[in-house]
Amino acid sequence: MRQWKVFFSQHMRWSNALTQALTLSVITFCVVLPLCCHRLLYSYYFFRFTYLNSMSDEVLQKSLERGQDALHFWQSGSPMESTRFSDVAQNPELLVTVVTARRNEGRDFHYLLQVMQQLSRIAGGCGGRRCAEVLLCDVESGPEENQDAKLLEGHFKVIRRSSQEQQVNRESPNTFEREKRDYVFCLRQGWELVKPQNMILLEDDALPGEDFFRVVKDLLSRRFALHTLYIKLYHPERLQRYWNPEPYRILEWVGLGLVGATALLLSIPYCNPGSLSFTLSANHLVFFTLYFMVTAELIGRHYLLEVRRISPQLYAVSPATECCTPAMLFPGNASLRVADFLDGSFCYKGNAKDTVLYRKARTTPGERAHSVEPNLVTHIGAYSSVRPNPLRPKLL
Repeated sequence: MRQWKVFFSQHMRWSNALTQALTLSVITFCVVLPLCCHRLLYSYYFFRFTYLNSMSDEVLQKSLERGQDALHFWQSGSPMESTRFSDVAQNPELLVTVVTARRNEGRDFHYLLQVMQQLSRIAGGCGGRRCAEVLLCDVESGPEENQDAKLLEGHFKVIRRSSQEQQVNRESPNTFEREKRDYVFCLRQGWELVKPQNMILLEDDALPGEDFFRVVKDLLSRRFALHTLYIKLYHPERLQRYWNPEPYRILEWVGLGLVGATALLLSIPYCNPGSLSFTLSANHLVFFTLYFMVTAELIGRHYLLEVRRISPQLYAVSPATECCTPAMLFPGNASLRVADFLDGSFCYKGNAKDTVLYRKARTTPGERAHSVEPNLVTHIGAYSSVRPNPLRPKLL
């Protein structure tokens, strides 16, 4: 008993760095972060059972309201200069093709109308000319029409398959192969009709952000864009964590920890209200590096990435991730190479079009693919047009 008292008296005094480190860790990870982060959706501290349902319902309600507003906007017949998009110029610097299909569920949300309304508004933010030409690619092959696409025919050029091609597409062996064929059709049609210098393919539930075209323009001005197969403009927020198979994130994570630790230890001699005993020693540097790394991961990398929205030049470009294709940028004639790659592959569950492209970019000599962070679009599609839907969609 006496030995324990001696140990605590020697090592657990406030002036001891170990005591200060333990106290700081307990206060940070058990008090401060839980209080600050319990309502952050992508934080480890998120109170899922308390807030998930209400937050999901709130997001769905806002999307429903935007959808109804967009419906009235297009039905009014007088949107701000949007009718000009029906005349598509040849050889534009950028073409945005929006892929759409009829939804059996969630039709009142009018995802396509939301996306096209946003595009028509932000496309005018490039001075005296529009930022991009816009095409609508309606791949609906069922017996019923895509009513939202029909509504937009007077404002945008809409491309569709012939009746015979629709019949062939309906005979696709599975959903993933049919989805791939739709994607290839829109890629090829966009290129053949317009011959753009660069192409973006958006799915009809990928809502562009306010800085969408400014960031795309900056990306295309960077040297890497000349030698890439595609640039992903979206990756699911829940997959953006540091604790992830993507190797570059580990380097980013360690770098963040080292910078934070070094800055803190250098500032302690000049600002030390708590009489902290930390110095710029190896042990203290390792501790604070781990401290900042764990803090960043528990808060959520997604929220740290949001700081980069201050300027287009701050958006990070990294090797492409595998999942998902709601928004893809194809520099130069890369869209043709992508169409050829997809045409030469058969898609099925576990080998969808995003997986095919990811593997092709990694295994084909001379090909590279990239992702940009933070996301340039918001995925608003709580109801899918090609997959089964839950009775009550949730954010996670």
